Amino acid sequence: MTALRRLVFLIACLTAPFPVLANDLMQDTFDSSPETRWRFFADTVMGGVSRGQATFHRDNGVAYARLSGQVSTANNGGFIQMRRDDIDPSKGATGVRLIARGNTQTYYIHLRTGGTLLPWQYYQAAFDVTPQWREIRLPLVDFQPSGRLLSRAPRAESLKSIGVVAFGRDHDARIELREIGFY
Repeated sequence: MTALRRLVFLIACLTAPFPVLANDLMQDTFDSSPETRWRFFADTVMGGVSRGQATFHRDNGVAYARLSGQVSTANNGGFIQMRRDDIDPSKGATGVRLIARGNTQTYYIHLRTGGTLLPWQYYQAAFDVTPQWREIRLPLVDFQPSGRLLSRAPRAESLKSIGVVAFGRDHDARIELREIGFY
């Protein structure tokens, strides 16, 4: 390669748009030991009677998580959840991205931050699932605080946990996730 060609190649490399790689933001594909990162919770911790489980599966080489169970509002309950606490989405994150399918119900993403000190504090965004896998994007500005003591929207740099939640009404829950993370 001539010196001129090397120089043109170097300039082209340095001035080309730099892609943001998926690895720059937290992404979970449930491939490697997801049971060590994700925990199941239900309203039974506060006297509710909802039942469920978070399980991890593989279909044709594709790993995914399943949250399933029965949500009951009896006894002041009403949720089941799978949650990951060790998230680091990066300061540049602007939303949550997931690839999901399920039983045509409404589900929620709950985010906790350094400012959500009490167990019942979180930021919430709703989404619907269909029986087919599809990508869902939830901008951080669309997340609603669970109470007036929280700021209007969560900041990416303050996020501490992410939860997938079946919440707020009596129903059978079944949602599967192939990927979850931030964009």
